[in-house]
Amino acid sequence: MLPLHNPNGLAISPGMSPRLILASGSPRRRELLREARIEFELVVSDIPEVALPGEQPDAFARRMARAKASAVATQHPAHYVLGADTVVALDGTIFGKPNDVTDAQRMLSQLAGRTHTVFTGVALASPDGQVDDFVVGTQVTLRAVCADDIAAYVATGEPLDKAGAYGAQGGAWSFIEKLDGSYTNVVGLPVEQTVALLRRRGVPGLPA
Repeated sequence: MLPLHNPNGLAISPGMSPRLILASGSPRRRELLREARIEFELVVSDIPEVALPGEQPDAFARRMARAKASAVATQHPAHYVLGADTVVALDGTIFGKPNDVTDAQRMLSQLAGRTHTVFTGVALASPDGQVDDFVVGTQVTLRAVCADDIAAYVATGEPLDKAGAYGAQGGAWSFIEKLDGSYTNVVGLPVEQTVALLRRRGVPGLPA
């Protein structure tokens, strides 16, 4: 990786050949890309994640992904920039990251015993100025978790930076009764579909 030059990302030299930049601060997305053996640099986007009035969850995830990718692409137009945003939706209501412990407990209490949808929007800005995007949805059913189990999980601090206040790859795995669709999408990045897009656009640094 290139040397760190500010808290928002990595220094990228103007004369570098095109590289893939991940415009996300999510450690889960970084890990998923590393597990897929994809080479990337990191420049975190600071786009506010605020839904528009009446905006549908899938449209919100797509718009945020495009906004993150486009914002970083403006700074680094010679490179490919990957943006993503994940939201949890129940009956059309968006569950983003909880504001605090109480909010996390509220979210999990509402999701317990219900089936919700996890949407991840993915956008790729290319050096030619084109921005490709897509949204993947995964149905997740949580078992009827009791208040004590929710409180114990929230007390670990794990849910506080995650959409819907839970991480499928962490302590909330035991809460999941059924998952229909992409597991990596629930973690934060639908890897299979993302790799297909990167290959289609000729992004360098992909595994053979």
